[in-house]
Amino acid sequence: MIQEDYIWDPLRKKSVRNTPEEAVRQWFISVLHEGMHVPEHMMGSEVAFSHSGKEYRADIVVYDRRAQPLMVVECKRPEVTLDQTVVDQALRYNNELNVRYIVITNGSKTFIFERQADGWQFMQHAPLWEEMTGAAGPGELKRSEANDDN
Repeated sequence: MIQEDYIWDPLRKKSVRNTPEEAVRQWFISVLHEGMHVPEHMMGSEVAFSHSGKEYRADIVVYDRRAQPLMVVECKRPEVTLDQTVVDQALRYNNELNVRYIVITNGSKTFIFERQADGWQFMQHAPLWEEMTGAAGPGELKRSEANDDN
């Protein structure tokens, strides 16, 4: 009898098959939560949607404070090259989701793009959720988080 390997998905609240792509997805969920400070309840995993009559599933969607899609993350197995085909897939998802940020990752390489007036721009750093939602600028604390000596 073969026993399959499973991994816990905190967003779907269940154990899922631990495939190479799933391992990348779970790793990036932890990056979003621990590194970029995205609350778990503001993320979705394997988010289903349709566009032009075709069904799709986004690996990870990050939502803003109004529960609107803010970021879509496309995860690939580690051996998959992150080329224009992967970028095009994420851009197709954006046609329906209308996000501000697109991320593609294979666990070894990660690229983050931000939508600007003149198109998509590569980001040099991973933005914190507070930056993405406009709660604070880059490296800036909200007034309520700053130490007040008075």
